[in-house]
Amino acid sequence: MEGQWGRWRLAAAAAASSSGDQIAAVWAVVRARAVAPVLQFAVWACMAMSVMLVLEVAYMSLVSLVAVKLLRRVPERRYKWEPITTGSGGVGGGDGEDEEAATGGREAAAFPMVLVQIPMYNEKEVYKLSIGAACALTWPPDRIIIQVLDDSTDPAIKDLVELECKDWARKEINIKYEIRDNRKGYKAGALKKGMEHIYTQQCDFVAIFDADFQPESDFLLKTIPFLVHNPKIGLVQTRWEFVNYDVCLMTRIQKMSLDYHFKVEQESGSSMHSFFGFNGKIQYQNYLHELFMPGPNIADLPTGTAGVWRVSAINEAGGWKDRTTVEDMDLAVRASLKGWQFLLRVNSQVPSKPTDISSIDGLVGVSVWKKLHLLYSFFFVRRVVAPILTFLFYCVVIPLSVMVPEVSIPVWGMVYIPTAITIMNAIRNPGSIHLMPFWILFENVMAMHRMRAALTGLLETMNVNQWVVTEKVGDHVKDKLEVPLLEPLKPTDCVERIYIPELMVAFYLLVCASYDLVLGAKHYYLYIYLQAFAFIALGFGFAGTSTPCS
Repeated sequence: MEGQWGRWRLAAAAAASSSGDQIAAVWAVVRARAVAPVLQFAVWACMAMSVMLVLEVAYMSLVSLVAVKLLRRVPERRYKWEPITTGSGGVGGGDGEDEEAATGGREAAAFPMVLVQIPMYNEKEVYKLSIGAACALTWPPDRIIIQVLDDSTDPAIKDLVELECKDWARKEINIKYEIRDNRKGYKAGALKKGMEHIYTQQCDFVAIFDADFQPESDFLLKTIPFLVHNPKIGLVQTRWEFVNYDVCLMTRIQKMSLDYHFKVEQESGSSMHSFFGFNGKIQYQNYLHELFMPGPNIADLPTGTAGVWRVSAINEAGGWKDRTTVEDMDLAVRASLKGWQFLLRVNSQVPSKPTDISSIDGLVGVSVWKKLHLLYSFFFVRRVVAPILTFLFYCVVIPLSVMVPEVSIPVWGMVYIPTAITIMNAIRNPGSIHLMPFWILFENVMAMHRMRAALTGLLETMNVNQWVVTEKVGDHVKDKLEVPLLEPLKPTDCVERIYIPELMVAFYLLVCASYDLVLGAKHYYLYIYLQAFAFIALGFGFAGTSTPCS
């Protein structure tokens, strides 16, 4: 009986082995005939996109490095700039007479009228900082209007903001507190409504600062002269300075990305008279805002701020459009296609539905080069190709290729090109070279959201105009002098800190990495494991600093 049982087991094992061999054989045939060709096509598509992206990055880096750093094509040398003149001198030179003129002394009428707009939404922690900084700008008091556009839904915060405005008004500051009975159009709607007031018609220029931005007192003295002496300039954009960049690892990595945006993308666009957005960096999903505690100047990624517009340029471009939550890029595109030039003022630093382009061919007076640059370089390569390539290739195609040995990935596309892009980014961030590995992993995670944002906008899905405002925390981060690079957010107590898409991608990467480690021969598992851990860390909220759960 025992011998018969043993024979049965051997027979079952043989049958299972034969069945397993048959399944393996069938999978090998299906893999070779169906999966491998599709995946190999995806590889070559990614190779083509990689070449497009590296050429674009190399071009921008070369222009920024050679034209700006070596040839010194700085704004002061490319455009006319001189202090705004009065009867016996100018403003900004530093002497007592200039300061007297700038603060309302004699001949202040030589200064143009400037409107300063501060859009707000429940900014309890930072409203005093932003209003105080705007009211402290050096400019004749009768030639400047401070306009606080308060869309707050919390009555207590509204009262605080209004009281602050009244306090400054008692100090003889020309400040206006404006509210609406609805939030139609969000920030774009508030800016549009603010420009409709009668007193704004006397203003030649409008400076815009988000609630977490604190301009230096000489901000207008450094920027307005470019607009006064160069009638073709429609926008003077300044760089952001980040107060809380060293709070945690996430803010440091984000500073690296935004520094590249200013130092390379906008600097190259400005120096070559090409298009660059009004801080119109591609929209990060609201997830990114919730990911780390945004201190006073590193929070509002998508919004146009820290720049000065010529009012006539805004009007000629059609004004603010509340059809989109990307109002900064929308206005910048329309103004650029009307022939207005944009200028990036690097030395001025401020601490802290896409545009309908179907009618571009019908525009008169816009060069073919500008049309091509706008469509191919700015929109297609940077806003569509870059996020799709980063997520599809490095987080989907490469991990999947370990299970399909018939697919080969050229080493130049998998190693050389990303290395070149990383080096070109590191050159402009020498103080953050030690964080580059974290930056690479973080950018790959965020590419999933950028790709979703790009596709959402292109396909005009139901979420295309979804808008969530980041809660600012002011200087409260300074209460914690020592903040670890990664601090858990206790997901068991804060369910909204758990991100299912990230965890699903992490599981996929773990499966691919484990397969490569045990059965594969491509030895990609080390990179794939690291990328999986990055998705896990962000998926469980082990990033940023602890904030109260709403």
